[in-house]
Amino acid sequence: MVDLVFTGGRVVDVRQRTSRIANVAVEHGKIVDISPNELPAKRVVNAEGLVVAPGFIDVHGHLDGADYAGRLSAMQGITTTIGGNCGLSPLDMEEWFRSQQRQGYVINQAELVGHSFSLRRAVGIEDVNAKATAAQVDQMVRMARKALDEGAAGVSLGLDYSPGCSLAEIDAMAALAAEYGRVLPVHTRLFTQNDLYSLYEMLAAAKRSGGRLLLSHFVYQYSGFGTLRPALDVVDAARAKGMDVWVDSGMYTDWATYAGTATFDEQTIKDNSLRFGDMVAATGKYTGTRLNRELYELLRRKYPDDSIICYSGEPYEIYEVLKKPYAMMSTDAGAYAPGDGHPQIAGSYPRFLRKMVRELGLLTLEEAVYRCTLLPAETFQMPGKGVLEPGFDADILLFDPDTVRDNAKMPDKGEPDAAPDGMPYVMVNGVLAVDGGVFQNTRSGQIIRY
Repeated sequence: MVDLVFTGGRVVDVRQRTSRIANVAVEHGKIVDISPNELPAKRVVNAEGLVVAPGFIDVHGHLDGADYAGRLSAMQGITTTIGGNCGLSPLDMEEWFRSQQRQGYVINQAELVGHSFSLRRAVGIEDVNAKATAAQVDQMVRMARKALDEGAAGVSLGLDYSPGCSLAEIDAMAALAAEYGRVLPVHTRLFTQNDLYSLYEMLAAAKRSGGRLLLSHFVYQYSGFGTLRPALDVVDAARAKGMDVWVDSGMYTDWATYAGTATFDEQTIKDNSLRFGDMVAATGKYTGTRLNRELYELLRRKYPDDSIICYSGEPYEIYEVLKKPYAMMSTDAGAYAPGDGHPQIAGSYPRFLRKMVRELGLLTLEEAVYRCTLLPAETFQMPGKGVLEPGFDADILLFDPDTVRDNAKMPDKGEPDAAPDGMPYVMVNGVLAVDGGVFQNTRSGQIIRY
């Protein structure tokens, strides 16, 4: 008798992009059988009318062990997150992995080592507009190599946040990730949203290194100014020439970052014709308040670690990206306090299923699930993840394809952390983190070390 069986659900085969009615048996944290036959179990969960899928793998997050962020991720079907994105990460990877394993976490975690915030600061670069010296580049490479030896999933760049970063720094990080056979996720530069220089820069670096490039939150980088389709054309051309390049993107065009970063410098705002009235405070005492110049200057001066959302782009741009066969879903979720943040922290994946599958029919259900599971598992080389097959980890999501929906809103319009509908069961390594739609505060997630 096994631990648990999900009976009568529509089980998705992400390898074949098909589904069938079957029973899924779980024992000791693993999937042990998938069959149309009755499977005796200590607990039986009726899955009739529900889709049974591998747990979602979020390739772009900033959870980094934050409890409330983990809860919101689990509630929207995520069972594995990849942190350390945009160049911001812990640097003592050994200690970070040990501490996370010791205290436990609701979902599985892999972690990148970050260049543009973390490594640059660690070698003494305080000015975001400064280039690293040759000695500092060598020091960063040594530190990043140590993190990769300790199990980091790759090297992340956040070039938007270090506009002075040199090509020598980029090439060094790209070459190191390629040497280890790991991914180089990149939050590209923002000079203006009218040009594609940032994209050509990274494709050229990836070509020199021969490694795998992941272009982070693609819609946030290239939407709103007529550059989205030309940017996709550039990626299409690079892939047609055999380059190992992928993109991730979420379900929103309205992006968020810290008030004190170079992204919200006065010159950047001017160059991109951004308006204070299109910005809203997402954290802190002014959460939900639209900005004017006075509040902008106050946040920059006194609350640089508060987050600001900038309204930008058109909805069709989301769908243009996520229709691409090389595009994966992601959240860009971070460690917000209850009631704060961007709705991506709670609504991304339910919104993806609602819009892309049920309402617009742009992807089949099976293809949509594949984009959230096996594709990211293969991109990041995660054995045991992303597939429902005997022997694989029991990271399993059950959702109702007819009712799944996001309820999270922008902070000036509602609750950014409102739980979704239609995702009643989420299992992480054989333990139900969400049971009957209720979060269980479990800590069955594992550290994924490379």
